[in-house]
Amino acid sequence: MQGKTFSIRLQATLITIITVTLLVASTYAATEKVLHTFCALTNCPDGSFSQASLIFDGAGNLYGTTTAGGIHGQGTVFELTPKAAGGWTEKVLHDFNNNGKDGFYPGSNLVFDAAGNLYGTTELGGTFQYGTVFELAPRAGGGWTEKVLHSFNANGKDGFYPVTSLILDAAGNLYGVAIDGGTYGNGAVFELTPKAGGGWTEKVAFSFEASGMGGQGPTFGLVFDAAGNLFGATFMGGAHGGGTVFELTPKAGGGWTEKVLHSFNNNGKDGWSPNGGLILDAAGNLYGTTSEGGADNSGTVFELTPYASGAWAEKLLHSFNDNGMDGYFTTAGLIFDATGNLYGTTYDGGSGTVCAGGCGTVFEVTRSRSGGWTEKVVHSFNLNGRDGGGPAAGLTIDAAGNLYGTTFYGGADNSGTVFEIKP
Repeated sequence: MQGKTFSIRLQATLITIITVTLLVASTYAATEKVLHTFCALTNCPDGSFSQASLIFDGAGNLYGTTTAGGIHGQGTVFELTPKAAGGWTEKVLHDFNNNGKDGFYPGSNLVFDAAGNLYGTTELGGTFQYGTVFELAPRAGGGWTEKVLHSFNANGKDGFYPVTSLILDAAGNLYGVAIDGGTYGNGAVFELTPKAGGGWTEKVAFSFEASGMGGQGPTFGLVFDAAGNLFGATFMGGAHGGGTVFELTPKAGGGWTEKVLHSFNNNGKDGWSPNGGLILDAAGNLYGTTSEGGADNSGTVFELTPYASGAWAEKLLHSFNDNGMDGYFTTAGLIFDATGNLYGTTYDGGSGTVCAGGCGTVFEVTRSRSGGWTEKVVHSFNLNGRDGGGPAAGLTIDAAGNLYGTTFYGGADNSGTVFEIKP
């Protein structure tokens, strides 16, 4: 399954980078600045190795997760607060603990509700050790209180291993995906509904099947359209085995109906194995990335356009190329800026010289007047003892157009960074 494969890849990278001695020095690109460097795994209460995007609160503070580090070494939720005189202050809000109750290995993005509570998932831990959904609530006197809302269970019904971001609907219900489990063992979409007297009720909204044209192994997260339909992607399955983009439509009497909008095909033209979430534009078009496929088999950026007939047409906006300049192997979704340009990250590639195959990139895809799209690398990461490497998560943008993100490794202690890129 996708989540397991990527976790193994990251763990292997982690082992490699800890043993590397950095001998090559280089300079930063003029637009990138490291806001925070995470500490090494030992002798440091800070988190380490982030693979999640950041989110802002209304005051301009940034929040994110790390998959390791903290007091118990099982990952953290952290906050970065801008200083009046410049720079940022980092604070750990919660240390996850593999104690049979709490979750651990939080690899997903966080989400705020209207009351200022944070929600997220852990890939492992909880009562049954198959992952959790958690809530962090701010305390009146300061600090945060963590509560496990659901522990996933490999019982043949529930999903498990939720390496996914959550989304909230207008009623305050939480939705996400688990890469394994469900009725057929190929992953599930789950819903958590708050109870009137407190607590939450979890139910499996949809289980991905093992046969037919449907997808298997849902990836990262979901997105709602204005009508309340859910859209997502699967890493495997579909007509050609290379994953799908799917739509879930709510039924009048309850439940959801799945429709495959596109099956990816490893034919040298299409992308395959989507590894990040989707986004919608105002016209209802979907955009996303694939980790493999395309002209150079290095991943793609794609667009799906709906037609009045109900069909969807896919178009590749960019095929990544392992050529020493472009990035490749995307593990995250995209974001828009105010003018409709797309931004994302690649875990590998770019012109950084220290990493074998490149340390990853931030890229921009811009629509041209002729209707096509042009890609350019905004920043190539470089392990020079300061810059990060391996951006596994997507980006966040502020009102001024500055981009923010995390890297899985690199920085002074090779434990990852938080970075800013100014236009």
